[in-house]
Amino acid sequence: MEVTHYPKYTLYALLIIGSWFFTCLLHFRSFHLFGGSGGGGVDFVVLPFSLNSSFHASGIAAADDRRPSSSSCDGRYVYMVDLPSQFDFLKECVDGSPSFENRYSRCFHMSNAGIGPELNSSDDDAGGIVPATGWYNTNQYALEVIFHHRMRRYDCLTDDPAAATAVYVPYYPATDLHPHMCGFNSSVRNGPALAMLRWLSSRPAWAARGGRDHFMVASKTSWVFRAVGGDDLRCGNSLLEQPEARNMTALTYETNLWADAPPSDFAVPYPTYFHPSSAAQVAAWQARVRAAPRPWLYAFAGARRPNGTLAIRDRIFDACDAPRGRRRCGLLDCRAGCDSPRKVVALFASAHFCLQPPGDSYMRRSAVDALIAGCIPVFFRPASTFEKQYLWHEPDPSCGERRRPYYVLINQFDVVAGKVDIEETLGKYTDDEITAMREEVIKMIPRFLYKDPRVKFEGDMKDGFDIAMDALMARMKRIKNGEDMGWKTDNTDAAAVVDNAQ
Repeated sequence: MEVTHYPKYTLYALLIIGSWFFTCLLHFRSFHLFGGSGGGGVDFVVLPFSLNSSFHASGIAAADDRRPSSSSCDGRYVYMVDLPSQFDFLKECVDGSPSFENRYSRCFHMSNAGIGPELNSSDDDAGGIVPATGWYNTNQYALEVIFHHRMRRYDCLTDDPAAATAVYVPYYPATDLHPHMCGFNSSVRNGPALAMLRWLSSRPAWAARGGRDHFMVASKTSWVFRAVGGDDLRCGNSLLEQPEARNMTALTYETNLWADAPPSDFAVPYPTYFHPSSAAQVAAWQARVRAAPRPWLYAFAGARRPNGTLAIRDRIFDACDAPRGRRRCGLLDCRAGCDSPRKVVALFASAHFCLQPPGDSYMRRSAVDALIAGCIPVFFRPASTFEKQYLWHEPDPSCGERRRPYYVLINQFDVVAGKVDIEETLGKYTDDEITAMREEVIKMIPRFLYKDPRVKFEGDMKDGFDIAMDALMARMKRIKNGEDMGWKTDNTDAAAVVDNAQ
């Protein structure tokens, strides 16, 4: 009798050992994906695209030790597309790769789940304003990777596309384009993006709604992905002009306010250097910038352009270099380098106003960096303002329709023509007005930052990712219900947005 039981016991033992081995395997894979760097090192960037969404969901449940109830996910389920490895543009960034130690490698910049290397102590922050933890040397184009890692921790992932309200495509358009953005023929610039769209539109999940429930993140401005034509001297590609992409929703750093047809791209904030792991960390930072001494009336971090191609910047430099300006303007000339996050943040945290003239496009990462530092932004074109670009993130839910004075708008053409003096204009604001405006800016900080994507956030606070996902889900529900979305604005004021953006 005993002999006949041995195979059964042996099978039990093998099952137990196999389960233990598989659990360990999942544990160590999850550690490399989400683990912190601890001492300023770098971590594994992304898991291969070949691992499907059900694997991500299982790993996330183990990491967070929780799964939401099905009722809390009603209308919020997201299916994450399993892209072929040919569209994994960070495949060289595997654990242990020497690329993580090369400061010029994209693996180095996309380390720690996209937020980059942890900031080390530096003399660049003369005022000691930047805390020792929670701050990273984040590349401005890293949002594709950051967002992807946040999606892997999203509460309501499903491996059933039919049950999903939205379909997330973890394709990295900016990462793909960046190495050959300019100076290459159109087939090189467009090839991978067009191949991805062909593959994506052939999938069963696409057929359900023609891709209208699909979304992706493209971490450059909308204009970069709207370069139509065969001119080999052009920069960018035509990704967002393709019929398939027009059906999708794209999150970019700057949206197209002047499109003839209803565009489907929405602007989301640039990632900054601050990636908190708790609401308490955010509150402490808000208190710090609220109490920070601000000896400068205004500040600017940027560079002149050759041959006066951006005359507004020349006027800003002239004003700051003048004897009077040297006493009231904090200037960081980026011709000598602006690659020190501590130096940039310290400058913005020491000024009442931060100048944000247009650069290559209307929006600048500097505007979001200044907001995080509690500095009142000064814009020179309406199309550069948060209220025109960041339709999801700029409104304060607690204020309703009431407009809050938190920024200054100066006509750049009047400045260039000598009709308006920047310092004189800013000097007219009273201390009470400046304090009130700064307080509005400080209240906006949580909505314009991105949490550390590697850990479970402690506390109740919505960041830039959460706000974008809420807006996306609302949009996708309406699409699923068959609504004609029309313009990108959900409050039907698109015509006013365009008219006022000139």
